Amino acid sequence: MFSGQPSTVLADPSSIKERVTIHSNLMPYSQTGTSFSTGLYIPIPRKKTGGIIEDVLSNGWLDAMKSSSPPRKKLLKDFNVGVASDDCDFSYSSWMNKHPSALTSFEQIIDFAEGKKIAVFLDYDGTLSPIVDDPDRALMSDDMRSAVRNVAKYFPTAIISGRSRDKVYDLVGLAELHYAGSHGMDIMSPVHKVSDGSSNSCTTDKQDKEVSLFQPASEFLPMIDEVFRTLVDTTKDIKGAKVENHKFCAAVHYRNVDEKNWPTIAQLVHDILKSYPRLRLTHGRKVLEIRPVIDWDKGKAVEFLLESLGLSNNDDVLPIYIGDDKTDEDAFKVLRKDNRGYGILVSPLPKETKAFYSLRDPSEVG
Repeated sequence: MFSGQPSTVLADPSSIKERVTIHSNLMPYSQTGTSFSTGLYIPIPRKKTGGIIEDVLSNGWLDAMKSSSPPRKKLLKDFNVGVASDDCDFSYSSWMNKHPSALTSFEQIIDFAEGKKIAVFLDYDGTLSPIVDDPDRALMSDDMRSAVRNVAKYFPTAIISGRSRDKVYDLVGLAELHYAGSHGMDIMSPVHKVSDGSSNSCTTDKQDKEVSLFQPASEFLPMIDEVFRTLVDTTKDIKGAKVENHKFCAAVHYRNVDEKNWPTIAQLVHDILKSYPRLRLTHGRKVLEIRPVIDWDKGKAVEFLLESLGLSNNDDVLPIYIGDDKTDEDAFKVLRKDNRGYGILVSPLPKETKAFYSLRDPSEVG
């Protein structure tokens, strides 16, 4: 729907920097900065010890890849779930005491929300849709779409995803929502027309729906495109590897790659990043993500949207964020600070989190 819209950043950069405290040394390249030429990546010889590549062992990447979405048996072992002992039962129940079900705590949430304005923030993968082997098949159900549509009738509602904004919009398909793609680096908000017909902070797409845009990392686009092309080329011979361009970040999925080839994927990404000091690696569920080095994440996106909506007053606003991934922890931290709102982790089993409540799966989210 938005493929034809201008890419111009329409928000006032100076006011945004002041509100969300983006420090100048963390902002993207300036217009006079380094140019981005294709072919910048030069393969670096790999050092192997016993068949394992040393770089990705020393920097901990391989361990992070293995722990990013551990098998169910490992989680059961780590948290002693399903083992017949009183101590093990206590381990699981104690986690639930710390992060109780949002469903069983619903009345408590409603009581706290009395007299407050609610804002709802939702991750997509693993929250509104199930985790599947093929990211292109991570589709939300019609019932879930209806539930989100109904929530948006009463509360400002935003989708904050690691996917590109255009892609997550296509998957959700609800024009009345706010969308923040690329972990919040590409934000779109519906804008109502003002009575005099003027508008200085919005643009119109081909379906005559007005939107406002904020893209704090726009100058990184040529670099991300270049890295994406390089990743596609260097991983093409690794069976099961999938590279996606999320506009402001590039993602290498290894969910369908034989584990013996994970070190190879990690080393390829490691070698490429050596040529791009202004990019960094983050880990998601069976995915390596390359992002700009700026002070921006899903938590910053929540703060920006609350400010844009006029809901930054902690006293009469209750933000609720539901997500399942490591990248959602940045938003959970923002809401936990000063008891600002509620983070809700979607996970079938216990794991470390800054969320206040928990839900087991997308069906409970619905």
